[in-house]
Amino acid sequence: MSSLNDYIKFTLDIEDKNIIFSDYSNENINGKIYKIYLAELIQPTCPYCRSTNLKHNGHYVSNVRFITADASKPVTIRLRKQRVLCNDCLKRSMAQSNLVNKGCYISNTSKRKILSALTEDRSMTSIAREHNVSVNTVQRVLEVCSSKFYDAFDHLPEHLAFDEFKGVGKKLHFICLDGDTHKVVQILRTRFKPDILRYFYKFTPKARAMVKTVTMDLNCYYPLVARELFPNAQIVIDRFHMVQMLTRSFNIFRVQIMKQFNKRSREYKLLKSPWKLYLMKYDKLNKTTPYYDWHFKDCLTQEHVVLDGLDCDQTLENTYWVMQDFMTAIQDNDEKKVIHLLHSKQNVGKQMHQTLLTFKRNYSGVLNGITSTYSNGCLEGVNRKIKQIERTAYGYRNFKHLLIRIRLEENIIKEKESNSYFLAA
Repeated sequence: MSSLNDYIKFTLDIEDKNIIFSDYSNENINGKIYKIYLAELIQPTCPYCRSTNLKHNGHYVSNVRFITADASKPVTIRLRKQRVLCNDCLKRSMAQSNLVNKGCYISNTSKRKILSALTEDRSMTSIAREHNVSVNTVQRVLEVCSSKFYDAFDHLPEHLAFDEFKGVGKKLHFICLDGDTHKVVQILRTRFKPDILRYFYKFTPKARAMVKTVTMDLNCYYPLVARELFPNAQIVIDRFHMVQMLTRSFNIFRVQIMKQFNKRSREYKLLKSPWKLYLMKYDKLNKTTPYYDWHFKDCLTQEHVVLDGLDCDQTLENTYWVMQDFMTAIQDNDEKKVIHLLHSKQNVGKQMHQTLLTFKRNYSGVLNGITSTYSNGCLEGVNRKIKQIERTAYGYRNFKHLLIRIRLEENIIKEKESNSYFLAA
């Protein structure tokens, strides 16, 4: 008996001395083969007075689900828990173990394995199927972690990054990132100004004064929020969003000019089919090797195509070179050139004019973005991971579940701490 007990404990990696295994077998339950291990959980002392003068009063049988290497053969421990009556304090109790919580039928080992699976890019349905539990059980394991996420309102990173992403119900959620460690500081349910202010005002004035830079896109109220919350912080406009606005403005104006020509004309074809060439940097265009283009029935280089297209309209050409000069200045961190472009009075398209006015309204932030080493690139990478989490789950209806899943996949929870999550008091 002793050798069988030790062998089963070694196989299942169970160290509780109060659990004694007696037998094992295979049973067919609802057309599925289960591995059944028979065990008894004894109560050596009274949990109230620690007395050993106990009177046994039957057993309570519970079928505890345990982890398994093969999901097609679930493992169940048929645990017979002793009921006892203390002859000293006259209190009744039932044997308990760290193997499973009181009133629960899923082992803590299974819960820890489910928690480990939740840190991977997998759906809750597949995790539940692998561990022979319901999806609700996986959700309950997920919700246990919510109590471990808390904010220390006496400290903030020196460099922050602001952005938003589309989440539950296709609504935009606010996300804040540490610019140095690239760890998520907080994710809020909405991206509106009152909610952002309400959250950051929870931090002490000293913590908010520690912030040196806040990197953001060209959202209209983010600079107002940053100036109000962080008195010592510099606003840094992300370079990627500046380039995005420039290319988008040129592209809209290009389409407007293109539609002025006949669809069969050479000018229309020059502005339509090679549209990607206009968005490339001029230095990267092929200027030496011509290729045959069936649209024009001619051999042309990429540079020749672009220059011929720009000859269709003088304002379009001016808009193109403003975009190219701005992109070059951003790449070279040329602050003087950016200042010159912002104050130039060239005749450009309406959209490009609006973009330059936007840059002027965020003048200091744009100049800081040119010279600063910080950007929202790390934040865009986190947003890409969040999109993948949502795509794997076919979307989330519960914002709390999405938030915890993001935190888990970010590896905020340490593996050693997971052991204490499921040991109920």
